[in-house]
Amino acid sequence: MTDERDRWNEKYEGVEFELPADPIPELERRQSTLPEGRALDVATGTGRNALFLAECGYDVDAVDISDVALEDARQRAADRGVEVNWIRADLDEFDLETDAYDVITVSFFAALEHIPALKEALAPGGVLIYEHHLRTSDSVEIGPSSEHHRYRSNDLLRACLDLTILSYEERREPVAGGIAAIVTLVARNSTGGAQSYPKLTGRSLE
Repeated sequence: MTDERDRWNEKYEGVEFELPADPIPELERRQSTLPEGRALDVATGTGRNALFLAECGYDVDAVDISDVALEDARQRAADRGVEVNWIRADLDEFDLETDAYDVITVSFFAALEHIPALKEALAPGGVLIYEHHLRTSDSVEIGPSSEHHRYRSNDLLRACLDLTILSYEERREPVAGGIAAIVTLVARNSTGGAQSYPKLTGRSLE
């Protein structure tokens, strides 16, 4: 784990490595429809999702392997006057509580092998919001250099079909630094043929 931590610390110290400052757009858009309570931000980086959730009143746990990223995140939290439980840990060695979190966010972290544990960590009715890079034949400027760290089409969808899929989209779009191929999933820990669904407004169809 030390080698992996050193690798990420070095990456976060690099001047060319830049993460978005704003939360996952679908998280921000759906915030008023999400259950209140506890939240978990996986691979939080500099805390873009965790800080947003804390400002919305959630009790937030935010996990990342990088000391450098977490120090930046702590400073951002202090500047914004919010509290987050920052946890330095490799997800491989982090014991997720069962039925614990009302919202779980993951952004730009390849973790298909951890999805079963993340689903178990969702409270009944809890919502998973996950965004990641896709493999693509299109020209893109942002994302992992290795295809191994990108998802194939529908990988994330198939991994979450035992949840209620509220939204799933694969696309190209501008992100910090250029164009990326991205998948975004929103899924709820619920089952059954007749359910209540959030009424959403304000999304452009362009």
